Amino acid sequence: MTEVLTVRAALELEVFTRTEVRVHAGEKNLDRPVRWVHTGEIPDIHRFLTGEEMLLTAGLGMGTTAGQQRAFIRRLADARAAVLVVELAGRMFDKMPEAAVEEAEAVGLPLVGLTDEIPFVETSAQVHEVLVQMRLEQLTAEEATSQAFMDLLLADDDYVGVVRELAHRTGHAVILEDVAHQMLAYGGAAPEADEIVNRWSAHSRAIHERHHSLAARGPAVPTARAASFRDVVPCARQPVILRGEEWGWLHLLHGKAQPSRTDLRTLERAAAAVAITLLSEREHGARSAQRQTALLNRLLLGDITGEKFVSLSLALGQDLRGRDLIVVTACAGDGQPFKDHTLARLFHDADWPAVVGDTGDFDTAVVGLPAGGDPSQVQITLSDHGVGGGISRIVPPAALPLALRQSRSAASVAAAAVEPQVRHFDDLGALRLLVALSDGPELTRYVEDELGPLLEHDALAKNPLLPTLRTFLDCGGNKARAADVLFIQRRTVYHRLEKLSEILGIDLTHIENQQRLQLAVRGYDLLRKPTLRRT
Repeated sequence: MTEVLTVRAALELEVFTRTEVRVHAGEKNLDRPVRWVHTGEIPDIHRFLTGEEMLLTAGLGMGTTAGQQRAFIRRLADARAAVLVVELAGRMFDKMPEAAVEEAEAVGLPLVGLTDEIPFVETSAQVHEVLVQMRLEQLTAEEATSQAFMDLLLADDDYVGVVRELAHRTGHAVILEDVAHQMLAYGGAAPEADEIVNRWSAHSRAIHERHHSLAARGPAVPTARAASFRDVVPCARQPVILRGEEWGWLHLLHGKAQPSRTDLRTLERAAAAVAITLLSEREHGARSAQRQTALLNRLLLGDITGEKFVSLSLALGQDLRGRDLIVVTACAGDGQPFKDHTLARLFHDADWPAVVGDTGDFDTAVVGLPAGGDPSQVQITLSDHGVGGGISRIVPPAALPLALRQSRSAASVAAAAVEPQVRHFDDLGALRLLVALSDGPELTRYVEDELGPLLEHDALAKNPLLPTLRTFLDCGGNKARAADVLFIQRRTVYHRLEKLSEILGIDLTHIENQQRLQLAVRGYDLLRKPTLRRT
């Protein structure tokens, strides 16, 4: 849809084909918009202009001297006339006055001469018909835009849907950020826009915060300051107002192509729609968590590849591109998922982009580390906040499904510990085999074969012996160290170990027996603690 009728387009209408049309001056400004048509033959016709008019005249009011003609042209330029069309059929002039041509070129006013007379009334009618048709098309498009956003709201869609719709309707990339300049949604991705996303903090903070917002202001002509600003920032920005305060901004990344007035009005409507979606959310961040959880579940189920996951993560405001990726599976100290977005907040505070969701039993996060990043920093951060769980190896996007399994294996071992701990997949050793076996009956059978008599004894005993066995094995079979850890006398440890040997029917001093019992105890811990369901 054509946004405006330009001088160039107006001169191509049928009525102008009836004569020879010659542009005498201001040819570089033929793309000025024409808002109206006016006719007049008086020297002070400029008083009746409001800007962007095509003025049709036979030249009777232009004056007979060079000074009068120059003044006439200057007054029209000051009144912001779009173009002066002069009939050169002999009524006043048979050729364009040189003074008028020189002055029009100096002030940049398009000056057009017509060799023959044409009916000015019919000229006005044709121009106005086109203008009315354009306005009707604009109103129809704006109504369709408003209805599209209304349909999203009625369907209980969220701001990601609004961003996607805005990008679709304008043909430009769109980014939604909050007041802290955190990118929340990205729609209409394009290579040029990706470059801006890669340095988003610089774009949003260092550039935008030093200039006024390019909010849509209706059909007003952009000021010189705004035009200069657009040269600096290839983006229009509209604030999202929530309860009278700025909640964030919508960015329309138009690049070198200037946004149309319709684009700016659409941007304004989208910002209002985003505000409404935010008001409909009962809990801040709840909808974002739902979206990220849904995306993680798609990866878990194999519905999307790792590369597609990274691409879709960008649409949710989490830029994982070009980063070292790890997967974290975590739980609170009671072995339950977090209920207050703790994991997401930790990664946000550490400035690590992450897609975090509740995958049903434990929280899972795909985290992007800086180039050369150290996963141990993630491990330290989780431990410092009392968060237990497992961390995968660093992987490329294609290996994310494998990393999910690695982190869940490590988290299963961490959950079986008495105290909250964070385990890295590479540190599990033989425990990886136990985790794999815990999905089937093999581990249960092994534990029952090795520890069955002891578990039966402890079920009826006032002083169970399994804790003593676990401590003894953890101390590498050192009885003295086990006594210190248990805070009991060595004679008591000796007595308990003799009792354990009698119940289990094996010699606890043999290394091979200690190793098989260590695996059995670890397996027992895995089976009795909350485990991660496999997908």
